[in-house]
Amino acid sequence: MATTMRVTRVLETALYVDDLPRARDFYRDVLGLQLHAEMPGRHVFFRCGESMVLLFNAAQTERPDPVLHLPTHGARGPGHVAWLVTPEEMQAWRDTLSAKGVAIEKEHTWPSGGHSLYFRDPSGNSLELATAAVWA
Repeated sequence: MATTMRVTRVLETALYVDDLPRARDFYRDVLGLQLHAEMPGRHVFFRCGESMVLLFNAAQTERPDPVLHLPTHGARGPGHVAWLVTPEEMQAWRDTLSAKGVAIEKEHTWPSGGHSLYFRDPSGNSLELATAAVWA
């Protein structure tokens, strides 16, 4: 009898940025992510709960990796990541974004009762703070 295999969660997600030091500061200072590793000019990695958020310079990841020989990858244009927050935290996030000079692009209440705040990182990636009920 064959076993049904399936993935269970997202281990890492990647966004592509055009200014790694500026992106590092934004994700650390605005979102409060914990810096895990950094290779100047190539990538910055952050912990986010049990997952990792990888920020790459796309031009560097499109080149063959001379050390690890990993497959090339990269993307152009804005990506998207949604971060899970509780409904009780939503106002504090509004206040934090405002205090850090980050404009909220849109707020949306979903038919399921979930709520989302959308904003951009310095490279134009679309970031969302969302309550779990978005996917209820």
